[in-house]
Amino acid sequence: MARIAGTDIPSDKKLKIALRYVYGLGPKLSMDVIGRVGLDPEMKARDLSEEDVTRINVELEKHFAVEGQLRRQIILNIQRLKDIRCYRGIRHIRKLPVRGQQTQSNARTRKGPRVTVAGKKK
Repeated sequence: MARIAGTDIPSDKKLKIALRYVYGLGPKLSMDVIGRVGLDPEMKARDLSEEDVTRINVELEKHFAVEGQLRRQIILNIQRLKDIRCYRGIRHIRKLPVRGQQTQSNARTRKGPRVTVAGKKK
């Protein structure tokens, strides 16, 4: 099993699919990396030599933010929104949907399970 950017990629899959297991690499970026390194996207990941793995790792470090670096970058962006108290930041603070979704009848995933509020007793 090859280890790329701190992630074990499955050896039985084609290279263009196996690279998607790295956080931050999707279909387009995995093909870009393979093209820059000059490998065949249809080859199996188990056929990669140590030199190929090293070239892929160097390419990812040089041109792309993946794994821990990307996660840190996203966390810092959200923290900046919270700090400046903009609308999106306030939605993050209150744990409500950020991208304009309705919340009256949906948004259970973001808001959590229903909390029933008792009616006023007479």
